[in-house]
Amino acid sequence: MILYPAIDLKDGACVRLFKGDMEQATVFSDDPAAQARAFVEAGCEWLHLVDLNGAFAGQPVNAAAVEAILAACKVPAQLGGGIRDMKTIETWLEKGLARVILGTVAVENPALVREAAQAFPGQVAVGLDARHGKVATRGWAEETEIEVTDLARQFEDAGIAAIIYTDINRDGAMQGPNIEATAALARAVSIPVIASGGVSSLADLIALRDCGVALDGAISGRALYDGALDLGTALAALAD
Repeated sequence: MILYPAIDLKDGACVRLFKGDMEQATVFSDDPAAQARAFVEAGCEWLHLVDLNGAFAGQPVNAAAVEAILAACKVPAQLGGGIRDMKTIETWLEKGLARVILGTVAVENPALVREAAQAFPGQVAVGLDARHGKVATRGWAEETEIEVTDLARQFEDAGIAAIIYTDINRDGAMQGPNIEATAALARAVSIPVIASGGVSSLADLIALRDCGVALDGAISGRALYDGALDLGTALAALAD
């Protein structure tokens, strides 16, 4: 199971939100590229990037910070937030991203997800963000009545690389991941699932790894910044 350190970008800085609230942002670094290098030096295999402003704006906002990270680090990186048309997808992949994450358009324009996945095999993931099992879009600001599992199944034959499943109420709250819901989703589809939201300790990572269904990975942010989770120790434990 891959551990993805998270770098969430707001106004050019590396931040963490509390339960997706842009008004409850803690700034951890004003140099995202330096933070990315620190994660790579600790041994991470991937980076998980989010353009928080972009998720609300519907277009890239923190492009300069993302490009600085890509220039500074040689490990593959995936990015979500404000990627809602084919041109933006193409631009980011040309700039060196390994994978784009499509969230809002998975609800509003699923045909685009399918088109992108066919055009760029292995480089398109779907981000499913949920409150109480229902998908939220546009930076988690708009809630739908769509069940996570129902939406995920729509992409079963689309050729997407992964589903990033985030329990919004766990994100940044240091309360542990929603293991039951994540495992249920992974059982419901054959698409690789990456867990996100609430990973606050090594015990959380081990619990996800041993949840009874194979997960592709887990994303952690605040726990790494707060020191509750040591990246090197976590990577070694997962390798074992």
